Amino acid sequence: MNWSEFARWGARISDWAANYHGGLRDKPVRAQTAPGSIAAALPAAPPESGTDMEAIFSDFETLVMPGMTHWQHPRFFAYFPANAAPPSMLAEFLVTTLAAQCMLWQTSPAATEVETVMADWLRQALGLPDSFQGVIQDSASSATLAAVLVMRERALNWTGNTAGLSGQKLLRIYCSGEVHTSIDRAIWISGIGSDNLVRIPTKGPLRSMDPEALAAAIEADMAAGHVPAGVIACTGSTSTGACDDLKDVLAVARSHGLYSHVDAAWAGSAMICPEFRTLWEGVEAADSIVFNPHKWLGAQFDCSLQFLRDPDSLVKTLAIRPEYLKTHGADGIINYSEWTVPLGRRFRALKIWFLIRSYGLEGLRQRIRNHVAWSCALAERLREDERFDIVTEPVLSLFTFRRKGWDDDAHIAFINAINNDGRIYLTQTHAGGRIAVRFQAGQFDATLEDVETAGAVISEFAGAS
Repeated sequence: MNWSEFARWGARISDWAANYHGGLRDKPVRAQTAPGSIAAALPAAPPESGTDMEAIFSDFETLVMPGMTHWQHPRFFAYFPANAAPPSMLAEFLVTTLAAQCMLWQTSPAATEVETVMADWLRQALGLPDSFQGVIQDSASSATLAAVLVMRERALNWTGNTAGLSGQKLLRIYCSGEVHTSIDRAIWISGIGSDNLVRIPTKGPLRSMDPEALAAAIEADMAAGHVPAGVIACTGSTSTGACDDLKDVLAVARSHGLYSHVDAAWAGSAMICPEFRTLWEGVEAADSIVFNPHKWLGAQFDCSLQFLRDPDSLVKTLAIRPEYLKTHGADGIINYSEWTVPLGRRFRALKIWFLIRSYGLEGLRQRIRNHVAWSCALAERLREDERFDIVTEPVLSLFTFRRKGWDDDAHIAFINAINNDGRIYLTQTHAGGRIAVRFQAGQFDATLEDVETAGAVISEFAGAS
């Protein structure tokens, strides 16, 4: 392909993209294909000679598109959204075109300096104190892994990277049972081991980690000769929206000298609205905080912000400086590859710049406020319907419910029937030891009518009393 052909196809694909988004409401949200059908339609061996782009694009439309679940569909109420607002997508076009590897300041000064400023813009938007500095990670999973690695190194007096864990006392990390499974994976990868992830009981309507039980667990581990290393708290858990009482939990961590990390991957975006910040009151005492602009703010995936009270601890844990990665003749620069597990880095900050400038913080706040209000209204509608029980109360735009009189199998069949219908997309979770239906509103272009459609579909498939 030459560059003139690239320009022609770029314009065509741009038009296709606009038409795709404009027609999403007419498509089933979840892919309706059978397992293996797409793989079976693809050639078993790669072609020896090139193929015309017309044929490639035709195959994309006929083979690939039927198997896509439409995450940008305004009636996507499953998981949490991976939003992609138009300005963010345009920024990603430019990032792809430049194709820069932004690992060091010198490999793209603009990428580093825009990232520094965008991280601070978002710090201000969330109301965090200026003692925090930010870095863009690919996902909350990577940010949590980075935090766990710092916990490990601090607890081992910075010898873990060199000496390893063999022969060391057991390191212990503390969290509730409400946290995301990315915490488990970070514990695996760090070498600490899942047996040393201590689950603390929860209490209260927000299913918060019990700070007294946390303190008792830490003290018991110390008495047993183990080494407490860190506490991982959450604001807005994936399953039910659980929020730890950060003021008390972080006070326990601090009193025992433990590094603390707050996973606010989904709910953190809502903290641009001051009225929701009661959910993470006390967060300023954390050592590390992560939230995902790609979930609720409209930034094209992937884009996760980690805020750090002491970036030097992270750099001390991750930085490797061979001669070929040194920048000579410049002092005081930031090389963000020393703040992340991957050495290679994309120019993720550009989409944040485009996004915030296009909508302004108030435009983004209004979307979040709408989603919260519409979801809470749907919860009340279901509460008033004698067929349903609200299992966990709305936290921001997330709540769970059950159909009265149904067992777990009936609820799974109910969810599958709704998703096969295609008008909306829901998922299930466990709450109180049983299956519950999980609903969240958060897709960037969702409207009140879309949420009301969800209510109508749920009522239709629930059947008669």
